[in-house]
Amino acid sequence: MLSDAGYPLFVNGRCNPKAGTLSYTIVHREVGRIYGLDLGADHHNPDCNFVGEKHKHRWTEACRDKQAYVPGDITAPWNQPRQVWDQFCTEAGIVHDGSVGALNAQKELVL
Repeated sequence: MLSDAGYPLFVNGRCNPKAGTLSYTIVHREVGRIYGLDLGADHHNPDCNFVGEKHKHRWTEACRDKQAYVPGDITAPWNQPRQVWDQFCTEAGIVHDGSVGALNAQKELVL
């Protein structure tokens, strides 16, 4: 995804069909990931609890991007990246007029 020149945010999408994982992240060039969704990979929070294979990260001053929670708004599975992307965009307030690439091998998804 491209943003206006000089704007510090970008979005990244990754999918690994062999591992059954999908991730979408919003990255701030100065602080790193500020918001993200991961499907298919368990997450261990700093307070030692596991949140499961479907979780979101939201940046905070205290934990940066290390604390995750289980989202109720993502219902599509990892192997439906367009549907997951649409749900992610709805919740994050992102308007995307492009397309999401097909699944065929581990790669970055072109958004």
